Amino acid sequence: MFKKRYILIVLALAGSIAAWQLTRGTSSEKPITPPPYEPAIRDKDGLISAAGLVEAAAENTLVGVPNSGTVLAVHAKVWDKVKVGDPLITLDDRELKAQLAVQLAAVRTAEAEAERADDQAKRWTGIKDSGAVSASDLIVYQMAAKAAQSKLALAKAQAEQLNVMIDRTVIRSPIDATVLQVNVRVGEYVAAGMKAPVILGDISHLQIRCDVDEQLAPRMRDGLPAKGYLKGESSRVGAEGRAIPLKFVRIEPFVIPKVSLTGASVERVDTRVLQVIYQFDRPADRTIFVGQQMDVYIDTSKTSAPNEAVK
Repeated sequence: MFKKRYILIVLALAGSIAAWQLTRGTSSEKPITPPPYEPAIRDKDGLISAAGLVEAAAENTLVGVPNSGTVLAVHAKVWDKVKVGDPLITLDDRELKAQLAVQLAAVRTAEAEAERADDQAKRWTGIKDSGAVSASDLIVYQMAAKAAQSKLALAKAQAEQLNVMIDRTVIRSPIDATVLQVNVRVGEYVAAGMKAPVILGDISHLQIRCDVDEQLAPRMRDGLPAKGYLKGESSRVGAEGRAIPLKFVRIEPFVIPKVSLTGASVERVDTRVLQVIYQFDRPADRTIFVGQQMDVYIDTSKTSAPNEAVK
């Protein structure tokens, strides 16, 4: 009897210790971090709320490099206005120029060989009627002249290829735009296909890329009027006067995975969104930057005639 009581007391103590340890471990867990920005809230019936990201009117242009190399010079700075063909950065081209010198020497050698083979073919062709050369030998000389000309053309093409590669070490602007970001410095090594060293955009006009939840996508149609607010302004006093009119541009007919996720284990990772593009004029009383987030409200109850799609 005494043994049974002793066992029960030990079990009770062990359970109490286990419960205390469990409670202690739970209390030390960090709460899930909320999203950095609260999603837009529908303020009345008939409106679809969406999160928008400001970008250049023709979308941001990420200028890459065709070949990897070391940066020799950076010609552009942020806020610079550039035209088509203006140099942005220059890569080290010394190795390519050395290869070009070798190839030009090969071109001169091929030219000499082509001249000699062509001269032989002409001389033997001129005396073919005298019987001094057989028909088969004459064909050999003529074919040798053609082969020498082909080798010369190949050498010149390879030299031209190197010239093109040297020209491409100067990265030039493909559009008239403003330099939004420069991600490289002199002496750094840039790799082809990696992060764009320069980002361009025409910011004389701006557009906003809105993410509409796929559950609301069936309610979207061309030409719907919309208004946008900078983050936090939709809940301020007098918010209606802070609204920015938006002009419909297009609906991109491809639903994509939502990328603005927090990484928490409890969130939905299968959320997909329909992207809708709107354009707007810069407000005179506020500064808006590319990459800024906005709350967008799309009115599905009507299509406004003045808000026709941008052509």
